[in-house]
Amino acid sequence: MTATLATAAARAVDVWKVYGSGEAEVAALRGVSVGLERGRYTAIMGPSGSGKSTLMHCLAGLDSVTRGEVYVGDTLITGLGDRGLTDLRRDKVGFIFQQFNLLPTLTAEENILLPLSIAGRKPDRQWYDTVIDTVGLRDRLRHRPTQLSGGQQQRVACARALVSRPDVVFADEPTGNLDSRSGAEVLGFLRNSVRQFGQTIVMVTHDANAASYADRVIFLADGQIVDELHEPTAEAVLDRLKRLDVTAAAVADRATGVL
Repeated sequence: MTATLATAAARAVDVWKVYGSGEAEVAALRGVSVGLERGRYTAIMGPSGSGKSTLMHCLAGLDSVTRGEVYVGDTLITGLGDRGLTDLRRDKVGFIFQQFNLLPTLTAEENILLPLSIAGRKPDRQWYDTVIDTVGLRDRLRHRPTQLSGGQQQRVACARALVSRPDVVFADEPTGNLDSRSGAEVLGFLRNSVRQFGQTIVMVTHDANAASYADRVIFLADGQIVDELHEPTAEAVLDRLKRLDVTAAAVADRATGVL
């Protein structure tokens, strides 16, 4: 199902991202058009160099596009100035990074509330309590990051992303630094935030098991969307990735004259 302007939490319309110029020019994205539905969990996957992280960064307003349009909700973010992008990222977008990005001198609670504090906003206490209880951090709020496990730190990062109730949360390899048990806890929380609270999650991952938690998986290769799956299983995701790897290898061989 293609998301329309009314149903999309974020959209890309004929987006190109080109680095360098002349002989050094590299097109990371090639005319990508995609809509990400509200209240859905979408995973973005592809071989190394496929453009998946670039697409997420452009959708989130972390990187500019060479041409094309990007929307978050009904806001056209292409061409926004620094102030506009800052306001967008503060008010409409949440982020979860592989490295957690917690401030070591702050407690878990202070890290969670930091974006609201910077914006001069008070938390909705009922929603805050819901988020804290959902991620299971009630007894860790006064601990600093060094006193928390990797899984607990990532749950703090998840709570921080959700506490402001953003239109969309972008997660970049959120389980990349976690063991399988901690990773499953974080992925389960993200899925529950969609199913129970209607949150929109967009996740870049290379892990087929992680992608199986999503409602939809989008596959990129050579800067273009080449496939997608709905209600994916880990086995189905792995099968698609293997096909993409074979295709990418064949293209690379032709480019170097092996075939």
